[in-house]
Amino acid sequence: MATTGKIGVTTENIFPVIKKFLYSDHEIFLRELVANAVDATQKMKALAASGDFKGELGELAVRIELDESAKTLKVIDNGIGMTEEEVDRYINQIAFSSAGEFLEKYKDQLSSIIGHFGLGFYSAFMVAEKVTIETLSWKDGATGVKWSCDGSPEYDMEACDKAERGTVITLYIADDEKEYAQKSRITGLLDKYCKFMPVPVIFGKEQEWKDGKYADTDKDNVINKVEPLWTRKPADLKDEDYNKFYRALYPMGEEPLFHIHLNVDYPFNLTGILYFPKIKNNVEISRNKIQLYCNQMFVTDSVDNIVPDFLTLLHGVIDSPDIPLNVSRSYLQSDSNVKKISTYITKKVADRLDEIFRNERQQLEEKWDNLKIFIEYGMLSDEKFCDRAMKFCLLKNTEGKYFSIDDYKKAIESGQTDKDKKTVFLYATDAEGQYPFIEAAKAKGYDVLLMDCQLDSHFVNLLETKIENARFARVDSDSIDNLIAKVDKAKPELSENEMEDISVLFKTVLPKENEYYVQAENLGSEASPVLITQSEFMRRYREMSAMGGGMNFYGEMPAMYNIIVNLEHPLVEKILTAKTTEVAPAQIIPDAAEDASEDVKKTVTEAKETADAAHKSDLEAFAMNNEILRQITSLALLANGMLKGKDLSDFIARSAKVVEDAYLK
Repeated sequence: MATTGKIGVTTENIFPVIKKFLYSDHEIFLRELVANAVDATQKMKALAASGDFKGELGELAVRIELDESAKTLKVIDNGIGMTEEEVDRYINQIAFSSAGEFLEKYKDQLSSIIGHFGLGFYSAFMVAEKVTIETLSWKDGATGVKWSCDGSPEYDMEACDKAERGTVITLYIADDEKEYAQKSRITGLLDKYCKFMPVPVIFGKEQEWKDGKYADTDKDNVINKVEPLWTRKPADLKDEDYNKFYRALYPMGEEPLFHIHLNVDYPFNLTGILYFPKIKNNVEISRNKIQLYCNQMFVTDSVDNIVPDFLTLLHGVIDSPDIPLNVSRSYLQSDSNVKKISTYITKKVADRLDEIFRNERQQLEEKWDNLKIFIEYGMLSDEKFCDRAMKFCLLKNTEGKYFSIDDYKKAIESGQTDKDKKTVFLYATDAEGQYPFIEAAKAKGYDVLLMDCQLDSHFVNLLETKIENARFARVDSDSIDNLIAKVDKAKPELSENEMEDISVLFKTVLPKENEYYVQAENLGSEASPVLITQSEFMRRYREMSAMGGGMNFYGEMPAMYNIIVNLEHPLVEKILTAKTTEVAPAQIIPDAAEDASEDVKKTVTEAKETADAAHKSDLEAFAMNNEILRQITSLALLANGMLKGKDLSDFIARSAKVVEDAYLK
């Protein structure tokens, strides 16, 4: 019976293996071997259930045995085993797989075949210099078979005296892979890949603390003790069951916000439980927490090609035999089942959120601050989800009240519609930092939203495209009368030279690291003398650029601020009156005659430039010596958090002097 031969690897059968079973991570060898052992055990159950096998089943478990000193690792099962013919067919001829044939024959008795028996087996050679198989088939009259191979195409196969049904695979760990001969490493792999397997997986003995150290007991250490909750019916489960399962998946995680139980068997098979975690304000640290399983065998926690990008923020488990497991990313992206699964999960998430919005509105509001970044990310990245989410997405105002988008628009449109019939959604990103602007808006009877999420600069752009006849304006982007202009305002009557003088005065006392556009308006004697705002367009697109919005040229531009000088404020009037008294008007030099020589024209031009420079120098000297001008400008900077360093120190000193003059003289 002893034979020697070569493993049948040909171009006809190796390419399907490469295409479907391309392994890049050595550690998955144990997953594959245990999966094969579980399959063999499940097949044994199916044979007994169908009546084809009438003997004693015995212990239906998978045992892992490690000898650290000998560097051997064994995977042992009491499954169906193999005959010599089956070993030759399923091990020696790599292209064949018994799973498809078996599943077709016993499809009524068997619901889960994890792998394709015979193929994943060869992943053992990624870590082993030699592998042996000792197996005995369940069939009457079968004899034991021993197969061994050192990783070359040559193998040895002979009879052996194995007495018990099943298979023992022994790996002789290679020197350069000796980490896999360590108990801690194998324990970690079994916990990672096998804790939800449908058959008991046993590794060593349970331990107890005795005489100052851990010692083995006589009780088997079963790795897969946690029940896979997604295999049970939702009707049989309570919230505490879902929360307990979440803690088993993520022992260090906070309590989740909500959960979704997935269960579909057509047109693909998919089960699972997804949780909404508390994401708060960082979308990156929360990614890749969904664990992908195939019939309860862990495959990966990188599901970015299986679910839409925004859903990678969810936590939980997806289990499907219909997702190709060991193929390239491009193959995953084009696979029809993957696309269907992705669409289904997106719809289920939207359905669940809509259900919570309709039936548990208060609970949604209580958890919204930890949920909104997920919703916004989904709306920004998935058009279909966005259309659904427009119904259940909430907006929060600065008083902590929540509104649906439609309800909020109805609440503000009577008071916050401008002269162009646009409803203006005022918003703040920092309730404390923008407090004066928020209060100015409230004084007008307006409401202000709080948009302090990481993605809000992009999100307000999206909402402007979705909400009809509406625009968003940050509350500090202009004076409140300009943000919601009810009528066309008359501009102050100033000559070009007068406006240029005002611009020079204020730019002289402003920090030099920014760009400023000075404008004069009539805001009333009760309004602030100076307002500092940022253009809604420029500021928003700078923030979007910083978030990676594809508009990097905005991020490279210097910050631009609008300096609004209130000509109707008494202090501004006093400054301008003093300027008229103390600074001589710019010298007016007539233009050279058209027929003058080039030398005359050049002389006139140089004279104008000299006169302008002298006038500007006089204005700058006046500005630096005018304490009122410096004080009201510093107050405006302080209100915007822009007064720092020496400017802040000088402001404090001037303020102290004002107090002394007022109370001590």
